[in-house]
Amino acid sequence: MPALYVMIPAALLLVGVAVYIFFWAVDSGQYDDLDGPAHSILFDDQDPRHQAAVKPDDTPGNADKDLPPRA
Repeated sequence: MPALYVMIPAALLLVGVAVYIFFWAVDSGQYDDLDGPAHSILFDDQDPRHQAAVKPDDTPGNADKDLPPRA
């Protein structure tokens, strides 16, 4: 029985820390882009048109016109 007086507060403290870390991760944007890293593995890093992890508003307007066609 005396072990419960130590284990219950320790478990509640551990749950509180886990909830704090989860909300910190959500607020800092860790879960904003879930598809970009998964799709970026499919593209070659040397390809200059590699746009998997780039948001559409970050792309330059005429970037594709400056590149030679791919074979």
